[in-house]
Amino acid sequence: MENCKKTLLVFFLVLGHFIVNAQSDKENTFLAEAKKEIAASNATYFIAIAKNDGSILNHYADDACLLPPNSPVLCSHAEMANFFKDGYEKYGLKGGKFITKNIYGDGREYVTEEGLWQSFDAHGKVFDDGKFLVLWKKTKNGWKMFRDSFSSNRTQK
Repeated sequence: MENCKKTLLVFFLVLGHFIVNAQSDKENTFLAEAKKEIAASNATYFIAIAKNDGSILNHYADDACLLPPNSPVLCSHAEMANFFKDGYEKYGLKGGKFITKNIYGDGREYVTEEGLWQSFDAHGKVFDDGKFLVLWKKTKNGWKMFRDSFSSNRTQK
C-alpha cells in the first residue's frame, strides 16, 4: 500500500510538472505573438508619422490615450491627431525610431512595452530622444496601443 501511495505521489508530481510547463509554453506563445505584432507596428509607426495624414491613429486602440509630457492626457482621436500634426508641422517631427528594451505580460489581453525613442527631423538628424512605456491591448484588429506614455531625456530651455 505504501508503494502505491508513493507511485501516485510521483505520478501527480510529474503530471503537475507537465501541466505547468504546458501552460508556460502557451503563455510564451501568446507573448511571442504579441511581441511579433508590436515589432511590426513599431516598424511602421514613424512611416505613418512622416506621411502626416492621420494614419498614425491606426496604431492605437479606439479607446486609447496619449500621456505626453507637459500636457494633459489626450483620449480622443481628434486630440491625438492634432498632437501628431503639431509634432510634424510645428516641431519638425518627420521620422523616428523605437528601441524596445522589454515587453512584460502574458500576451493574452494586455502587455507593457518599455523602451527608448528617438525623433528625427527632415534631414534624418536626431533632435529629441527619451523613454516610453506603452500599455498594449489585444483588440479584434490585433495589438494596439492603449496607453502611450513618454518623456524626453532633454532638459527644457
